Amino acid sequence: MKKLSLLFLIIFLGFTAYCQNVGSSPEYIQAITAQWKGERFADGRPKVPDELLERLKKLPIEGVWSVLRNRGYSNQFEGNWTVLLPDEPMTGRVVTAQYMPLRPDLDEWVKAQGKLEKRADPPTNSWPIDVLVNGDVYVADSYGKVDDGPILGDNLGTAIYTKSKRGVIVYGTVRDPEGLKMIGGFNSWSKGIDASFLQQMMLTSINAPIRIGHATVLPGDVVLAKSHGVLFIPAHLVEEVVTTAEVTQIRDEFGWARLKAGIYRPGQIDSQWTEEIKKDFLDFVKNYHGKLPMTTEQFERYMKERNW
Repeated sequence: MKKLSLLFLIIFLGFTAYCQNVGSSPEYIQAITAQWKGERFADGRPKVPDELLERLKKLPIEGVWSVLRNRGYSNQFEGNWTVLLPDEPMTGRVVTAQYMPLRPDLDEWVKAQGKLEKRADPPTNSWPIDVLVNGDVYVADSYGKVDDGPILGDNLGTAIYTKSKRGVIVYGTVRDPEGLKMIGGFNSWSKGIDASFLQQMMLTSINAPIRIGHATVLPGDVVLAKSHGVLFIPAHLVEEVVTTAEVTQIRDEFGWARLKAGIYRPGQIDSQWTEEIKKDFLDFVKNYHGKLPMTTEQFERYMKERNW
């Protein structure tokens, strides 16, 4: 019992040490994303391949979310956003930032710790931008603050896009929408737009777990952002949810085609498929009118894992 207690104490102290920086350590990020077995960035975040990000962008949120819910991840979606460019979806790897109402003693510690971590001089809301790389999405919880709440405008928006070629998701507000729209390729999801600027707020952490509305978000998650909502996908599930949602789309196309042709009845398509329908579907895939979104090997492996 003493040995077990000592082990838990060592683990607790280790995790406490990981969390004492403004920016989470690579060891801490690796620990909370341990189910990811692939390549990582130097900061410890999972490096989900660009190819999956591009495939994900073409999928409906509903199809992807249903896969997550079936895996027990029910708290990954947040809706009701103000979207700068509603017709332009966005995917990317998450960098998180946490903002809180200003408390002078904690704010002093954050700024002093930032110096030790060799971060730029304040204002601290530029610090999360400094760590961005191509393909990242800056995701910030600024607790829905409106008045004196915008954490960025067109200047910081330009810096964000220059480093990430993406945009932002802010559980709070932004400013300067006209200027932001002039940054080609930049997009933002926020809870509103306000003409004021950041006051009585402070940055407290970078790349730690945060809450975005109804969703829990970890650094290295992959985000799918569209006009009607934002979905945060654990890195280790991205390939599974993308492939499953893609196959579901193809199955739907097969069902619509066969119903229009009068080959099958609705009850046959909407229930467990017979071996005859399964064979017909595989033939449909072989002659698929559009290029498969995944490789033939990936499709065959997916079907084999499901005993087809």
